[in-house]
Amino acid sequence: MIAEAERIFTRLGVDLDPRRPAQGLSIADQQIIEIAKAISLDAHLLIMDEPTAALSGVEVERLFAVARSLRDEGRGIVFISHRFDEIFDLCDTITVMRDGAYVGTTPTDQTTNDELVTMMVGREVTELYPKIPAEIGETVLEVEGLTAAGVFSDVSFTVRAGEIVGLAGLVGAGRSEIARAVFGVDPYDAGTVRMHGRSVGKHSPTAAINAGMALVPEDRRQQGLVVESSVARNIGAAIRSRLARLGLISAASENRAAGPWASRLQVKTSALSMNAATMSGGNQQKVAIAKWLATDPKLLIIDEPTRGIDVGTKSEVHRLLSQLAGEGMAILMISSELPEVLGMADRVLVISEGRISAELSREEATAEKVMHAATARHEAIREEAVA
Repeated sequence: MIAEAERIFTRLGVDLDPRRPAQGLSIADQQIIEIAKAISLDAHLLIMDEPTAALSGVEVERLFAVARSLRDEGRGIVFISHRFDEIFDLCDTITVMRDGAYVGTTPTDQTTNDELVTMMVGREVTELYPKIPAEIGETVLEVEGLTAAGVFSDVSFTVRAGEIVGLAGLVGAGRSEIARAVFGVDPYDAGTVRMHGRSVGKHSPTAAINAGMALVPEDRRQQGLVVESSVARNIGAAIRSRLARLGLISAASENRAAGPWASRLQVKTSALSMNAATMSGGNQQKVAIAKWLATDPKLLIIDEPTRGIDVGTKSEVHRLLSQLAGEGMAILMISSELPEVLGMADRVLVISEGRISAELSREEATAEKVMHAATARHEAIREEAVA
């Protein structure tokens, strides 16, 4: 078995020890093992479903090299992805599905991003970021001097009612860690967090929720949902104390609480009793958002709101965020997708190596300015080293 595994890894051009436990490997290496397993079965067709969602650029290139080598051997590959750059880089033809129905197939070299979006959404690309102008109100969240040793340092910013503030930056810059510390999931060493002028207790999600915060995490399956539970139970999870009667929660009370939110977010499910595990990524994200909106928050922190979901659902999530801001909710949005940040944020905070390197208004923010600020400290460090 070890010799056969080594032979397949060599054939794939990867250096992996067959004796190592798979649990301790990176996501990228685990996916390579899945591919190796398929090759060991002499599979002529490989179906890869969102294989790059958790990979870095270097890991994606290695995966693509393996996929191309398999293609050159005469194997067929179905590559499912929402990342257009990867589709255009790897695939020969593109098939578009919408709401479970076949829309069309086109050779990759005969279409464009905009044409694909129109096929996927059923409308023009300009509707992807339906930003509605909202009246900016009083300050809801104040973060001052927030510091966690080795993670982020001296972070200060505000979010006002009706405002969408985008946190942008490179992967690993500390954006998610800042959001988790503000919500009380992760501890911090110094600084203060205030909601409507009142200090929020450190390292206490309960205190954050009571103060009017809500956090939709980056990893909805592991942190945002109990995927083996029903839609109704997930939506009601953060308001259980409101639903309980004599310490018991009935299915009817869960359904009553979840129904309006499932309807508003257009969760496509035949019944509120359906398990979240059986739903698409887009519908899972809607359920994760609905769970926190049910708490009636004043501040919504949403991390990677549209990661791994189709373009049509992205547009629906963007429209929802815009509506919530129009209703006076303060929104802190963390996103790795620069078009999303530029299309939805009223103000952009750029994080670089755990610090805020720039604050840009919607009018000022451009892709060039954001990327320059995201890499500014890296460049400065390199220049100092050369000097």
